[in-house]
Amino acid sequence: MQQKEDRQNTLRPGLHIVATPIGNLGDISARALETLRAADVIACEDTRITSKLLQAYLIKKPLIAYHEHNGEQMRPKIEAMIDEGKVVALVSDAGTPLISDPGYKLVRALVEADLYVTSLPGPSALIAALTLSGLPTDRFIFLGFSPNKSSARKKWYEKAAKIDATLVFYESARRLPDSISDAAEVFEARSAAVCREISKKFEEVVRGDLIELAGRYANTGSPKGEVVVVIEPPSGETSTDGSAFETKFLIEKALGHMSVKSAAAFIADLTGERKKEIYQLALEISKNKDARS
Repeated sequence: MQQKEDRQNTLRPGLHIVATPIGNLGDISARALETLRAADVIACEDTRITSKLLQAYLIKKPLIAYHEHNGEQMRPKIEAMIDEGKVVALVSDAGTPLISDPGYKLVRALVEADLYVTSLPGPSALIAALTLSGLPTDRFIFLGFSPNKSSARKKWYEKAAKIDATLVFYESARRLPDSISDAAEVFEARSAAVCREISKKFEEVVRGDLIELAGRYANTGSPKGEVVVVIEPPSGETSTDGSAFETKFLIEKALGHMSVKSAAAFIADLTGERKKEIYQLALEISKNKDARS
């Protein structure tokens, strides 16, 4: 027992940023478990979620909630704990803290107070999705969560479309069909990957160009679970300038997942061409396809 206590006491007082599993509990590191066991207190987004993780590894520690709604009140308290010589572990509900959560404000406050901060590398949904996507990984940008409303989302996509890097963002499963449809309007036929339930039992990665993906989710509806979307950089996109050949290409792609009517409406909206003309072309392509099959 004394040996265990000695090991715990070797942790330096300060904030220890601890990455936790995004799905599979086995993904937690040995160092993360040692830190959680040695911490004086654990700061977390939701004490109920963190309690389940601690119970799985038989860890009993005081928990305090730290999130965007109470951060202003909690930061001075956490700073005071560390100043008194305590070890505070910071965890998020899943993955690496500070990635799309308000933890950076706490780190900034502690750095300004000249207090110790360290980070334990571990699971991150954005990195896992990037590695699963099959898209370029040498340069990427994380965009956080997309806006809720379609108009704001399209403007958000338009700004991102100019970035010469692979785009990674989190998306609500409920909004996914609309979000991918908006992305197809802006990015057109760029390749993308929708990564869902990473590291969990029903992990799924759907790859294709955005027009194909828009058709797929228009038909299947919203999936379940946590979603990360990855879109290739502009250097790899298929550009459309309204030429007959490229319009035909887009229609053929859309018809693989939509009815003639839906495909015509979608491509007309995408290209800005007249819906009636697109419908006639889509009808012709569909008939020729049926004749060949």
